[in-house]
Order: sequence, then structure tokens, then C-alpha cells
Amino acid sequence: MNILGISGLPGSGKTLVSEIAIEKGGKIVSMGDIIREEAEKRNEDSSTTAIKLREESGQYIVAELTISKIKKMKNEKLIIVEGIRSPFEVSLFKESFPDFKLISIFANRDIRFKRVQKRNREDDSIDYDEFLKRDKRELNFGIGNVIAESEKLFINETDLETYENDINQYLDELISK
Repeated sequence: MNILGISGLPGSGKTLVSEIAIEKGGKIVSMGDIIREEAEKRNEDSSTTAIKLREESGQYIVAELTISKIKKMKNEKLIIVEGIRSPFEVSLFKESFPDFKLISIFANRDIRFKRVQKRNREDDSIDYDEFLKRDKRELNFGIGNVIAESEKLFINETDLETYENDINQYLDELISK
């Protein structure tokens, strides 16, 4: 079983990696979805829940919930873990899955903001100052260190076709091993 973690700031292009992986038979486990599910249970916004979960249960809690979910998945050739944000999470994934790989997606702030405005998800802001606050919060979780630990960094600032080709090639190589 190949387990691939994906990291990157909002709007960088993580979801496209997941979509391509699904086309190749991969399964997605989104750490953001786990937080959103918990936020709904608590009747809070996901930003508040992300912070509170870590305060209440430690830096590893979202990773622990994700790992538990992955361990229940059997006979999958590729599992994508979306949204890794802290070095604590990376450590736990590597301890739990010896063949765990980590990639990161980078795009500059202006490009990412335009993408976030277009997709308009529940936890996205079309206000630039709010967008910057979210970036800062994610950076405070340690996402910069996660990106630095990645086995591969994809720059997603050119055309869509080039980015898709790069991702396809990487995933094909990963699955064939």
C-alpha cells in the first residue's frame, strides 16, 4: 500500500493531485474533512475547531484520527492524505507507515488567492486580509517545516496541463514501485 501525504497552503493545488489519484484508483483521506466533520458536531467553524482540537488533545490528534481511518482501509494500492500541516503529523505518519511519502505543492500568494476566490469553499475567504490570516494560522501550525521535509515539491504556477502532467508522471512512478 502506497500512502502519500500532500501538503501546501490553501489554493496551491492539493485537490487536483487527489483528483488525479482517484482516476488512478487511489483513495483520499482528507485531514480537512476530518476537522470539518468535527466542527459540524461542535457547531463551530472549522478554523476554531482546528485550533481547539490540538489544544484539547495535542498536536497529533488530527493525524491520529486520520491514521485510524487509513488502518481500516484494506487492499488499497494508493491512499492520499490531504492537508498535512504540522511536522508532528509527518512524524506520526512516518512512524505508522514506514513507506509513507510526502509531497508539497507551492504557488505564490496572489495565484492562490485567485484560486480560493473561484472555488469558494465554506472555509475560504474572498477577503484578502482573512486569506492572509488563514495563511498565518497554517504557517503557525508548522506547514513551512512540513514543506521543507517533503520528498518532492511541485511548483504550480504555470499552465494546468504542465502541472497535471507532472502529477501524473509522479503518481505513475509511485504506483509502479
